[in-house]
Amino acid sequence: MRRVFLTVLDAVGCGECPDSADYGDAGANTWGHVVDTAHPSLPNFARLGLGQISGTHYPPDAQAVGGFGRCREVSAGKDTTTGHWEIAGLRLATPFPTFPDGFPADFIRRFEEAIDHRVIGNKAASGTAILEELGEESRVNATPIVYTSADSVFQIACHEEVFPREELYRFCTIAREMLQGELGVGRVIARPYVGEKGSFTRTAGRRDFSLPPIGRTLLDAVKEAGMESLGVGKIEDIFEHQGLTGSNHAAGNPACIDAWMEYMRRDFDGLCFTNLVDTDMLWGHRRDPQGFAEALEYIDGKLPEIMALMGEEDLLIFTADHGCDPTFRGTDHTREYIPLLCWHRGMTKAVDLGTRSTYADIAATCAEWLGLEDRWGAVPFARELM
Repeated sequence: MRRVFLTVLDAVGCGECPDSADYGDAGANTWGHVVDTAHPSLPNFARLGLGQISGTHYPPDAQAVGGFGRCREVSAGKDTTTGHWEIAGLRLATPFPTFPDGFPADFIRRFEEAIDHRVIGNKAASGTAILEELGEESRVNATPIVYTSADSVFQIACHEEVFPREELYRFCTIAREMLQGELGVGRVIARPYVGEKGSFTRTAGRRDFSLPPIGRTLLDAVKEAGMESLGVGKIEDIFEHQGLTGSNHAAGNPACIDAWMEYMRRDFDGLCFTNLVDTDMLWGHRRDPQGFAEALEYIDGKLPEIMALMGEEDLLIFTADHGCDPTFRGTDHTREYIPLLCWHRGMTKAVDLGTRSTYADIAATCAEWLGLEDRWGAVPFARELM
């Protein structure tokens, strides 16, 4: 068996890039500031080389055995879809559109007609704040909440007792069909919630409705080669199922790690691509460095189990898709370098992979490891790990 286990620690960037100031993110450093503020214990990540990565602020482990480095994003933007697509080889010259002042009134009117309900909100807001402000009005009056953020998203929040999940997903499907061209946001996101006024909480029923990838990705290459191309968590949403042979839409880091390890126990050749979302959704956007640190500690604590399931020809890669510095201003993603941590059973020393010029080097490396010809104009580093 020859396999790659590629895992995105969602929003765990490791320091500002040369162009961070262009995005208003000069000074952002997700991993470094979480370490400085909350002091997480991450011995297993350190053993892979975490402390040797510039920007993480974690003490280096002199006995580290693993490949370490960081990657700079070429694509314009700092959102989930853009980051994951570039990791999979697909770079975007033009960012997805954003709507900091809300969506055009004529679009909202047409959307209301299409779903046969009036909507409220239509502004940029954090998910928790919008529920505090409009959750009760939406619940009482059966008016879906529409909102966005600094990212290219159209989000719809509905109380599950008023609009069952399938109805909310129908609203999102309609929105996805309508949001094309100049209004073509990267993702339409279903945000179901439950509870009473003052204690509304979002549920695990979130679903993302993305634009399909505009080109060939790592997932396509693996599938077309007759190998397994498996997604865990929201990977299936980000790629609109394109290039996948199987998927487990687990919700939350514990469930996603369990699903990932279940795939590890199977015999297959190919790729398992996992997204661990809690650092972004639960702690980054809510500006909670302590919660962020505890999420990292949970993943670190699972690493021995994960590594024990690795086969002789398996490659493990940890990275991120952008930053979301919980100590920074605002509640949005931050434009940062992403970390790179790699390991396989044959490694006997630490390998400095340096600063990669594009996230797509990861796709090229996965392809090289699996014996595929695709490189997406990027530079693989699989041989360096040998």
